Amino acid sequence: MSFDVICFDCDSTLSKIEGIDELARRVGLGEEMSRLTDAAMNGEVLLEAVYAKRLSLIRPDRDSINWLADLYIEQIVDGVKEVFEALTAPGKELHIISGGIRQAILPLARCLGLPEAQVHAVDIYFNADDSYRDYDQSSPLARSGGKAEICRRLLKSQGSLVMIGDGKTDMEAKQAGAVVIGFGGVVDRPVVREQADFYSAEPSLVSILAHIL
Repeated sequence: MSFDVICFDCDSTLSKIEGIDELARRVGLGEEMSRLTDAAMNGEVLLEAVYAKRLSLIRPDRDSINWLADLYIEQIVDGVKEVFEALTAPGKELHIISGGIRQAILPLARCLGLPEAQVHAVDIYFNADDSYRDYDQSSPLARSGGKAEICRRLLKSQGSLVMIGDGKTDMEAKQAGAVVIGFGGVVDRPVVREQADFYSAEPSLVSILAHIL
């Protein structure tokens, strides 16, 4: 099958980390946050039930976000650069669609040659002293169903779209008519294995190319 629009989740798909959990660990809240993230990614609770709570507890400042941006790049999943090179072709559009923090994901996107306009994630806002103020509460990606909403916007009337990701929120892209490839190379989630159209548990992202090219 050939796709016009190819979309990737970020956390545990392009990078081996869950960004929000790393920020939590940095301020000594690691275990509690991991439980909340897992519950949302496994579809046990709605994303909006945990999104605001996590950020209000962590309150990440600008320094933390810059630190996380470096970590995303340092912990890149095997094969990601090769996948982006293989898929960069005329007529194909690549996007990142993530419930993560946009400012932390943009440097990774730049490394992969992806323009800022093709990175869909949640902006956070800082006070004048660089301390945390708030996040973009209007972002569809901070609530369940948000990935389907972004996919609908990207899906041209005649086009076809594939979404690659590791979590229950990525499976929502099917509501927009997308084909979904579950990637379990970092975290193997039974709910994703069950609901994805295709699934790979190989540690390298290159394994998904067989379903795309």
